[in-house]
Amino acid sequence: MIFVYPNHTGLVAGVDEVGRGPLCGDVVTAAVILDPNKPIIGLMDSKKITEKKREYLSDIIKENALAWCVARASVAEIDQLNILHATMLAMQRAVAGLTVKPGLVLVDGNRTPDFGIAAQSVVKGDSLVQEISAASILAKVTRDREMVELDKMYPYYGLAQHKGYPTKAHLEAILQHGVNDIYRKSFAPVKKRLMQSSLND
Repeated sequence: MIFVYPNHTGLVAGVDEVGRGPLCGDVVTAAVILDPNKPIIGLMDSKKITEKKREYLSDIIKENALAWCVARASVAEIDQLNILHATMLAMQRAVAGLTVKPGLVLVDGNRTPDFGIAAQSVVKGDSLVQEISAASILAKVTRDREMVELDKMYPYYGLAQHKGYPTKAHLEAILQHGVNDIYRKSFAPVKKRLMQSSLND
């Protein structure tokens, strides 16, 4: 971790999201304030570590962080607001849900919503800032588990494998089985399928 925090007072919260790209399911965010007296070894971008290690680290983070909160924006909110604004809303909910108030919020990416607290975006923050890495792990573990549960309800989409992302197999499954309430109807591949369905009716 090489990021140097700007001048601030109080604790640092890291924030990240998972699920902006998928065609279905909520967008999930997390906010984490780490305990400097309980360092966690192995924190990094959740996409760069194995599922087994993510699961392990998720438990360690929850046990040792000063505070953490996982939040979300629903499929309906994504369709109503668009994915960017829904993600910002979910980030605000995650920070608001922290039981300890940070003095600074660091957000992965290139923009931050208004938290009512000093905030800064950090490009590649999930690789540079431990608090953001921890948030990315909590968000990804939470959302991946939800996709596995949805796969049990709708086994014909393959959600446990692709986690809702628009893979070739997923797009073919949508064409074959149609669209249900877990799908983001404002997303182009889903919208296209709905249009095809209406033309065929």
